[in-house]
Amino acid sequence: MSVREDEIQRPDGSVGAYGVVDKPDFALIIPAERGGFHLVEQYRYAVEARSWEFPQGTLPDRQDGDPAELARVELAEETGLRAESLEHLGYLYQGPGHSSQGMNVFLATGLTPGPVRREPEEQDMRQRWVSRPHLEEMIAQGLIRDSASIAAYALLLLRGR
Repeated sequence: MSVREDEIQRPDGSVGAYGVVDKPDFALIIPAERGGFHLVEQYRYAVEARSWEFPQGTLPDRQDGDPAELARVELAEETGLRAESLEHLGYLYQGPGHSSQGMNVFLATGLTPGPVRREPEEQDMRQRWVSRPHLEEMIAQGLIRDSASIAAYALLLLRGR
């Protein structure tokens, strides 16, 4: 990750500064089975709170790797699940007003369980399956506040899935 401040010229000719956070793209995976989804919950330092979300992550040492491979690695690492099928639903920007980071969204189906291999920061991570109506209730009640997960779910719905 890097933070930079660029000098810019606005359309009216005035000069200003623009701060940008450069981070590698990440994969977000929607693991679906039995009419519902697998979620993970973990502590998020930046907001000082626990967060329910879809599995997601990046491998900083493999920034130019295959997004589908990254999705498989993150899914297995965080949940222990392996996907028979991964469908790329789209690419979204994480926060284009301040960051260059984007995310590849995948739908994972044909899931089989296996061992988890969580990173040290993920040691307190929990996992649970929720039905589609319960997921939507969690979003509506503000129990899921992760914008990436909510945007990915909207993309899933718009794809008619």
